[in-house]
Amino acid sequence: MRHVTRKAAGWLLMIAVATNATYFLASWFLDPRANYTEARPVRSEAQIARALAPYHLDPGEPLARRWWHWLTSVVLHFDWGSSPTGVSVNGEVGHRALVSAELVVTATVLSVVVGVALAVHTASRQYGTADRVSQAVSIAVLNIPTPVAALAVVLGAIWLKEHVGLGFLYVAGENSPDVEGVLPTIGDRLLHLILPTLTLTLMGYVGYHLTQRSLLLDTINADFVRTAQATGLTRGQAVRGHALRAALIPTAASVAFSVPAIFTGAVITETIFGWNGMGRYFIQTIEKNDVHGTVATAAFAAVLTAIGAILADIATVFLDPRVRVS
Repeated sequence: MRHVTRKAAGWLLMIAVATNATYFLASWFLDPRANYTEARPVRSEAQIARALAPYHLDPGEPLARRWWHWLTSVVLHFDWGSSPTGVSVNGEVGHRALVSAELVVTATVLSVVVGVALAVHTASRQYGTADRVSQAVSIAVLNIPTPVAALAVVLGAIWLKEHVGLGFLYVAGENSPDVEGVLPTIGDRLLHLILPTLTLTLMGYVGYHLTQRSLLLDTINADFVRTAQATGLTRGQAVRGHALRAALIPTAASVAFSVPAIFTGAVITETIFGWNGMGRYFIQTIEKNDVHGTVATAAFAAVLTAIGAILADIATVFLDPRVRVS
């Protein structure tokens, strides 16, 4: 607990510095007035300034004063401000983070489970038929661009709906507007999750499979694995209980640090399947010159990175007795 607390304090300081630096960079490079320049009827500079003033986004106001108002609102009220058109950033991030969490967490867990299980199976049978076929498939999938894979999944689902009658495969949206009730709503959202989760899992398991296989081959014939077999364990038990545990340490750290990137980077998948998650929000804040939204997204990613770093440390301690002793 002392170690985790010390790490968390250090990360909190880094998050504060990075978030404030992002505010200044966003204020310098993004121009909120662009949201009003093409509006009809045409507005004057004074009218645009008056429209932005309530949200403290008017470039005519000193940057230090805008920053101080934003900082005090975040610290005292956890209010991350509004977009240039008055939309609450808190509401947008809160909703979109939950939407992305449904998609990202499920896909990440499935990617890790499928990739690691396939790596264990093939590494134990190195150069066998299953090993060669799975490697060929993974390398082929690795070279498929994400938009192509997502569109292939969509076209495959449409074909199945038309020819097989699988009407539960939804190719767009995160829910159906006409569903009411708790259980029907949960079931509807789970059905909408199938295709985007399948796409992210398909694109994500490959890295874990190839990486974990290489790591496992480095430890599968180590002395401690042979010693475990000498005590009476079968080869499979020795591999799963000893070789895999040692080989999982880099993978655990990789998974922990990949979650922030997946949350804000699943832009293509969310766009193709019509999910309003953090990935699309990140792009929209930049397109709309939304200073407060951009800063909130950066802070969200920084918090996830900190959580990932702490979880990586905890996973390393759990998997490596040498670190636990030290």
